[in-house]
Amino acid sequence: MVKVCRPRERTNHKGVPMLSVQPKGKQKGCAGCNRKIKDRYLLKALDKYWHEDCLKCACCDCRLGEVGSTLYTKANLILCRRDYLRLFGTTGNCAACSKLIPAFEMVMRARDNVYHLDCFACQLCNQRFCVGDKFFLKNNMILCQMDYEEGQLNGSFDSQVQ
Repeated sequence: MVKVCRPRERTNHKGVPMLSVQPKGKQKGCAGCNRKIKDRYLLKALDKYWHEDCLKCACCDCRLGEVGSTLYTKANLILCRRDYLRLFGTTGNCAACSKLIPAFEMVMRARDNVYHLDCFACQLCNQRFCVGDKFFLKNNMILCQMDYEEGQLNGSFDSQVQ
């Protein structure tokens, strides 16, 4: 079963339920190629029926019934999530390097700051953090435990544990 997310109000989103067996009786016409669907399986999206091979992303040509649970439509395009975000998603800048972070890229967050995965490291010793590692945020600077504790001993940091 493929279903829908609603990331933006202005975008038209429709469900893509995968029918297990085409209903008996009159064969459906495919909205993509205009031929009759003789296959056992078909997709229903945007109130139309599609061959599994015909419901594709307008940018990357991936088969939408296989790549995920969502399709997106905007500007008369049918898109996969990645291409929708690439074309219409919002982007921001990394708090460490100040470079642009594409909307589809995975990120790390610390309070209101967003980081590239590669930039999420102690800003004093450059030690990268792994999932579950303890880090500290002081004056919008990410610190490892050792550098934070050294700063505490020197009296240069207040306690702000994440």
